[in-house]
Amino acid sequence: PILSAALCCINHYVSILSFVIMKLSLKQGYAMARKALLGNVTDSDLRLLRVFRAVVACGGFAAAELELNINRSTISRHIKDLELRLGVTLCRRGRAGFALTTEGEQVYASAQKMMGAMEDFQHEVDELHQRLTGSLTIAIFDKTATNPQCHINTAFARFDEQAPDVQPEIHVEPINAIERGVMEGRYQMGIIPNHRPSSSLDYYKLFEEQMYLYCATGHPLFDAPARSLSPALLRECKYVGIGYHSPNMEVARELGQQRHATAYDQEAVAHLVLSGKYVGYLPEHYAEGFVSKGVMRPLLPKTFQYVCEFSAIVRHSPPPNRIVQTLLDAMVEAHKHG
Repeated sequence: PILSAALCCINHYVSILSFVIMKLSLKQGYAMARKALLGNVTDSDLRLLRVFRAVVACGGFAAAELELNINRSTISRHIKDLELRLGVTLCRRGRAGFALTTEGEQVYASAQKMMGAMEDFQHEVDELHQRLTGSLTIAIFDKTATNPQCHINTAFARFDEQAPDVQPEIHVEPINAIERGVMEGRYQMGIIPNHRPSSSLDYYKLFEEQMYLYCATGHPLFDAPARSLSPALLRECKYVGIGYHSPNMEVARELGQQRHATAYDQEAVAHLVLSGKYVGYLPEHYAEGFVSKGVMRPLLPKTFQYVCEFSAIVRHSPPPNRIVQTLLDAMVEAHKHG
């Protein structure tokens, strides 16, 4: 039953890929559409799609040479063969740099889902032989390594002892990208701050993170006495906030802070705070280095603060395979006494 389900999943994504390609080709003319009706995806197609995926992940042909261990001219020929096979232009390359076309973005997204299903299938087959081999793709929210409550490193150490032949692939992404990636099967596990639960995901609490509002040298409030600060005064400051739904967005709304600049990770918030023109929330453990150097300070920490709870997330259905479950158990155990 497990293998049947996995094969059905793979066939489903193959069908989606074929349908996407057919629709894209129809935009470019009926003759091309006839040529691009993919039918069965062959081993050759899969090899070309893997090359295409590597090129996109590396950001261009030159960077993909090292990843694929083949020369640039061969990579270029493979991409051209794939474009001829599919009947669409996948990317632009030249002096302006590498960039996906709209069609290329859609084919890449569909190919990612299909290959994720195929990797799940490989894991299921390996489980029949009680082997833990293959790859494991995880996405983690940024700036967690310096958090003393975060023991992801300990979990990976335990996982490596139990599954030394599995090759982890780690991505750092925003919350919404991690959630979407796990739901679509591109990531087999995610680690995110809790904000709004989804019925499509299962959540396993790991650790917490303390957030405070900071300003930096050059800001009018940096040298202001603590007694002179007030919530009303802080609300008048130019504020940099996270640009997607997150605890940051919810707390700023509750405290009446209006966003004047938008950032999509903690590093971007830090840069704008360090400009001396903005205030923004940062993890205490991350800002500690700046505070100890005397270039940042927290503002009204009893009021302008919040705590993030971080959880490991996996798809609710289908349930995690044995490799993912092994890492999930290691994550939970590493943080049990945190």
